[in-house]
Amino acid sequence: MENSEDEAESDKLPLDLEPLRSLAPKFPTILGYDVETQSTDPLLVYATPSIPCSSSEQPQEAPASFSLPLPKSPVPIKATPISAAFPTPQHEDESSDQDYKPFCKNKKPAMPKRAKRPQQAEKSNDANVKRRSIRRNLDNEFNLCSSSSDNPKESVEGILMMFDSLRRRVLQLDEKEDASRRADLKAGTLMMQNNLRINNHKMIGHVPGVEVGDIFFFRIEMCIVGLHAPAMGGIDYISSKNKDETLAVCIISSGGYENDDDDTDILVYTGQGGNSRHKEKHDQKLERGNLALMNSKSKKNQIRVVRSAQDPFCNSGKIYIYDGLYRIEDTWTDTAKNGFNVFKYKLRRDPGQPDGISLWKMTEKWKANPATREKAILLDLSSKVEHLPVCLVNDVDDEKGPSHFNYVAGVKYLRPLRKTKPLQCCKCPSVCLPGDPNCSCAQQNGGDLPYSATGLLAKHTPMVYECSSNCQCSHNCRNRITQKGIKLNFEVFWTGDRGWGLRSWDPIRAGTFICEYAGEVIDETKMDIDVEEDKYTFRASCPGNKALSWNLGAELLEEKSTAVITKNFKKLPIIIRANNEGNVARFLNHSCSPNLLWQAVQYDHGDDSYPHIMFFAMEHIPPMTELTYDYGT
Repeated sequence: MENSEDEAESDKLPLDLEPLRSLAPKFPTILGYDVETQSTDPLLVYATPSIPCSSSEQPQEAPASFSLPLPKSPVPIKATPISAAFPTPQHEDESSDQDYKPFCKNKKPAMPKRAKRPQQAEKSNDANVKRRSIRRNLDNEFNLCSSSSDNPKESVEGILMMFDSLRRRVLQLDEKEDASRRADLKAGTLMMQNNLRINNHKMIGHVPGVEVGDIFFFRIEMCIVGLHAPAMGGIDYISSKNKDETLAVCIISSGGYENDDDDTDILVYTGQGGNSRHKEKHDQKLERGNLALMNSKSKKNQIRVVRSAQDPFCNSGKIYIYDGLYRIEDTWTDTAKNGFNVFKYKLRRDPGQPDGISLWKMTEKWKANPATREKAILLDLSSKVEHLPVCLVNDVDDEKGPSHFNYVAGVKYLRPLRKTKPLQCCKCPSVCLPGDPNCSCAQQNGGDLPYSATGLLAKHTPMVYECSSNCQCSHNCRNRITQKGIKLNFEVFWTGDRGWGLRSWDPIRAGTFICEYAGEVIDETKMDIDVEEDKYTFRASCPGNKALSWNLGAELLEEKSTAVITKNFKKLPIIIRANNEGNVARFLNHSCSPNLLWQAVQYDHGDDSYPHIMFFAMEHIPPMTELTYDYGT
């Protein structure tokens, strides 16, 4: 359920977080935030400023985007599996309107009883000394990448990238131990413990850096950017000693209650409580979130609304869409299907805002029938080369289309490749599994499978080795992601001032495979072809700062410095020309703040100087957002 139940239920957070104390030596604590001496006061202050607070809870300037630049030499932290430190949480939609806290001293931790050992206490003291030293060093190193940023959007992107980097790495470690898979809650707890969050203060109206249409795959992501503070509850509100001044600031409609959300401009929202899974059902009460919504009707204040939609790539997944600002028009009581009374609130969307959920409904219609796409020049630019049609659209002017080229799905080598090493060849029956010491493909990737179970890239590395045709695992193996081809609904569109661009009708999750850069592979050492005159050309330059910082959260857990990370990304001699032959990648435009990165991938030959160039999403990308990458220098 998306909304809260009653006071007793709200105290039951879905995660007993006290065991995190045992995790502290394994992870960095940034900005001088000490887990051992952390205050148990609420992390949120009910005020209007949007600037974050330091660990001393004093307002300071907005933090920099955590993507630029990287620390020069992060202190190495051993990447010890952390699955044992967390119990299995309840479902994320179970009811609680508590704001997210790392842990609370008022609750005794349910820790297993063990006999006291003096030697363990001595080791613990040594660990505490080492931990404090690590924190001091990390405080200094992290400040190097915290130069002031006046762009709230960059700050939001940076904090979310750090969260997802931690989440992906935690998931890798947990999978090897076959442990609990709620890596989002674990990563979110680490972020909260280290005060790595922005927009700490509750406010009415838009949150700086969060734009209408932005998407989130986890509730904790909305917590760390200040969009919606409760970890589980559906109603976020500013509390006050004067009950008449308690006002709602944000609500989430995620299907747990009987909401009417078919209209893109009107939402009929059901209040909280009375529908607990663990207690007897009862009539809703005019208190807490329900009272805040009732007051907001009288005050006519704006309320942020987050809607939800089915993840098209995960049957059990849910995506949260920030749909903008609404106001309550009417309230009444109604009888729910369970026979008890509930509060109903009719909210209307403020006019003049960018499209939110309405854009989703349009793209769903286009995916069902591409012929319904207005201003389409060509319904399938790929001529059925791709599994899904690539629509060509111009809704700007009379430009008819790009210059003629032959659409191909892969690369063509203009010279024979050197067989410098044999293809990888694992003996895994059926599929490769994480933590299998006998999987040679995992060992070639540093001991970890490069993709999650859902096919998301875990880390940006100098080279990803996928399973080859020599491997015994099946085509369904998770280590064969890019060789299966494109899985997204693309459209090539006319930008007007930047030529043709590329975007998707699908929501794209960070780490998702986008496409390969297809075309003719040119040998840089034989510059008999003037590639400078070719408009559609890829050169393997060093990834930009944003791409390098995509791993920042995970790299703080590894024994690697930024210098080593950058050095590993050696310039490759490969040049791919897509002027005559190519695919959708030839329409990817440059951006200094891109949402894609390129990743070298090998699976069909042994010459690492000429790998496949694959693009992956660096961040969550809403539908109809232009896809870009940093061309480099």
